[in-house]
Amino acid sequence: MSLTPTARCCSLAAAAALLITGPAVAERHPEAGAIAEVVSPLVSPHDSRDYRVLTLENGLTALLVSDPDADKAAASMNVSVGSAQDPEDLAGLAHFLEHMLFLGTEPFPEADAYQGYISRRGGSHNAFTAPQDTNYFFDIDPDALEGALDRFSQFFISPLFNADRLESERNIVHSEYMARIRDDGRRENDVLNALLNPENPTNSFSVGSRETLADRPEGEPSLRERVIDFYQRYYDANVMHLTLVAPQPLDELETLVAERFTGIADRGLEAPRITAPLALEEAQPQRVALQSVRDSRHLRLLFPIPDPIAEYRHKPADLVAHLLGHEGEGSLLAVLREAGWADGLSAGVSRGDGHHALFSVNISLTPDGAKARDAIEATLFAAIEQLRAGGLEAWRYDEKARLAEQQFRFQQHGAPRQEAMRLSMNLSRFPVEDVQYAAYRMDGFAPERSAVYLDALTPDNLIRLYSAPDVEGDITSPWFHTPWVEDRAEDRAEDKRQEVSGEANALAGLALPDPNPFIAEDLTLRDVQDERPRRLVEAPAFDLWHMADATFNTPKVEWRFSLQHPEAASSARDAALARLLAGWLDDSLNEAFYPARLAGQHFEAYAHARGITLSFSGWRDRQERMIERVLNQLQVGDISEASVERVRYRLQREWRNAPQAALHRQAGRTLAEALVRPQWPSAALLEASRELNADDLRDYRDALTTELRLEAMAVGNLTDDEAEALGRQVAKALAPTLEASAIPDLTPLRADADLPSLTPHTSREESVVLRYLQGPDRSLASQARLAVLGQLIDTPFYQRLRTEEQLGYVVNAGYSPMLDAPGLALLVQSPETESAAIDARIDAFLDDFETTLAALDDETLAPYRQAVHDSLIQRDTSLAGRAGRLWQAMSFGDTEFDRRERLAEQALAVDADDLRELWPNLRETAVARVAYDPGNEPDDVLALTQHLEPLPEVEE
Repeated sequence: MSLTPTARCCSLAAAAALLITGPAVAERHPEAGAIAEVVSPLVSPHDSRDYRVLTLENGLTALLVSDPDADKAAASMNVSVGSAQDPEDLAGLAHFLEHMLFLGTEPFPEADAYQGYISRRGGSHNAFTAPQDTNYFFDIDPDALEGALDRFSQFFISPLFNADRLESERNIVHSEYMARIRDDGRRENDVLNALLNPENPTNSFSVGSRETLADRPEGEPSLRERVIDFYQRYYDANVMHLTLVAPQPLDELETLVAERFTGIADRGLEAPRITAPLALEEAQPQRVALQSVRDSRHLRLLFPIPDPIAEYRHKPADLVAHLLGHEGEGSLLAVLREAGWADGLSAGVSRGDGHHALFSVNISLTPDGAKARDAIEATLFAAIEQLRAGGLEAWRYDEKARLAEQQFRFQQHGAPRQEAMRLSMNLSRFPVEDVQYAAYRMDGFAPERSAVYLDALTPDNLIRLYSAPDVEGDITSPWFHTPWVEDRAEDRAEDKRQEVSGEANALAGLALPDPNPFIAEDLTLRDVQDERPRRLVEAPAFDLWHMADATFNTPKVEWRFSLQHPEAASSARDAALARLLAGWLDDSLNEAFYPARLAGQHFEAYAHARGITLSFSGWRDRQERMIERVLNQLQVGDISEASVERVRYRLQREWRNAPQAALHRQAGRTLAEALVRPQWPSAALLEASRELNADDLRDYRDALTTELRLEAMAVGNLTDDEAEALGRQVAKALAPTLEASAIPDLTPLRADADLPSLTPHTSREESVVLRYLQGPDRSLASQARLAVLGQLIDTPFYQRLRTEEQLGYVVNAGYSPMLDAPGLALLVQSPETESAAIDARIDAFLDDFETTLAALDDETLAPYRQAVHDSLIQRDTSLAGRAGRLWQAMSFGDTEFDRRERLAEQALAVDADDLRELWPNLRETAVARVAYDPGNEPDDVLALTQHLEPLPEVEE
């Protein structure tokens, strides 16, 4: 696959009829202290939102997006300064500054003033630091936007840099570093930084640690003084770009921005520019091997190139990435898969700094492929030579442009927070008119420019990274402690600059892709709309639900087909076979369906406790042929030993690596294994899969397809008649025979007093405690009470255990249901504090929280109730998101599709007495605990939880 988007947009001339622009007129708004540029970005004809661009007198640029349908307001401030500006003696300073801005400002000095306000009003917030950007963002109930901006804007005007918070936040930054120290991506980049140019500031340690952020020697400016100096040196209105997405009209948004952000200092700064090369020409080629933590083998082939961002209008590097990352017949990946050497490949541009970048080809290897990496390299260069000989053709560019035109024309907007983040970053990189269009814009084929990037892909210009768990290196990377060594091969000449012969070792069979046969032709919009899904077919073994939907102005349809069998997950062996069958179906169609994915048609098979689901997403046109092909493959496709082995290896790799996952995720998975049936641990699936072969999978397929129940749903732009015809066609092909009563339900279990503390299966070197307080039953009333309680406890738990007590970077509390069983999860992951001490801190917090509950009144509780209500009825922001929500509702038996609305109304009815009544039993009698300290042996979770009974349902 291509790492860059495979569907861009048509040429500007071809797209002109599709785009809407406003007049390029500037108007002075003296009362607001701003210039409003009355010009809209280039947008799709189906984008009904209003846009305005402001340039405040201090130089701040702001993009305002008025979306009357938005049920959240969101803001994002992108500062074009990041870790690349860290001083040499203070690695991580930009990241540390980002943390400090959250901890109080002059008008709002409390450390939780911002976070608490956001949480009470149903919002969320965060920030990230990148090499050249620091981005701060939040979303919130629209009525609370003014107060949120009051607090948010002061980050950039009057931060306190509280001296009494320096040590605590330094500990938090260090915990963040330690939480990711075994992340293979960061370990690999640590090695790569050592191979690149040390003068380029993006090639440096950026997170920060206690060591790099240590107190300054006596006589030097203090750490706080250095933070303030960095802020004053680099933070300036001229390098900031703000985006608001909210339902308020533009004039109101303009007033909110102009009144609050004009106080940001205007120091006349420009965004820092990086001129030092990313890599040194004389250092190439380089080939190194490094040790991975996870049981996986990857080959990254990197080539220094000019950063193509300046050429975004033509995207010449994208065409090269598209052709090398193609996965269809004759592609580089197809040839490597056929040889048994690879099971995944991607290509694209990474680590761009505005002037320089890396072109990357990433290959996921099998064990045999790991032994053939020189031949794989040679095959890559053979593919590159094929492109030079005639792959860069105008029709290929035009095909990509046509696909991009379709994607842009029917663009669906994400949630307001994601939109605000994306647009604020785009605003810092592209002209205003292209903040929406830049990712799709393709103004015409420029073969000479594509050739520049293709010409850089030579053996002399190669940096090759091979990672595997069995690599032993005599060099260790400085920050993530990755062993690495020069990767030599016996058949390679001693002169490292000698080219590898592409012809000598390259695999045969490479071919360039044919024209794409899946490009949709009929993109007309049906004028059909339902309020909620309706059952079109109700048969003993087959139900078909349909919701005609035109609200997203796209001629797309989401189909879900659930193929259910009573024994689908009755044992670990059956559960492993279900995953193997779903994986085989995806894998066996990969080459045939890759052009379909490029054309906007997507298929995925996934296994679950009841069987497997076939999921289709894409244009209405050409979708039927996809469905027919999948059904034929499922029923009579050849299950070859090679395909089964490839999928089995991929699944086993995933299950073997489960202990390396983030510790807090492992704790959550252990809890789910304890309290939901059927649920199989990764270790059990891995063990069950060891003896499985193609014959076993054929037998499982026959059993599933011979006797099954079929449930189907279609959501999107098609009529009842169209949905029923295709649904019945699928039912006829599958011939289901089982009634609903034959399929067992997923069941949440009650956590009782005899449930011991559970230890996850992990190899992490940190400690964790997950305390789970389970509700008394599965009623809507209990769910509502736990949800409101979760909203109430979130910020104080975080503030106490993370900000004040500095137990770790990963600290959170909130509502966490298991299916429809309500519960409250309290989690702390710490690099240094043992679980017993974490437990004591949690107990102390809960004691104090009980006092808070005793004094709680309904007026104080009201905003928390409202926040839960609003989050439950939050609008869908994409057709896929709506289909997923409705499909999940149906799987819970909510065939009226109104459960979330009823739950939201229940939340508004929760009062303080309800929470006080609930609390004693919740804390004392319904507690599950997952805990781990380094060196603990994992528990047999299934054995320890066999005695648990189902959590009761209650008649509503």
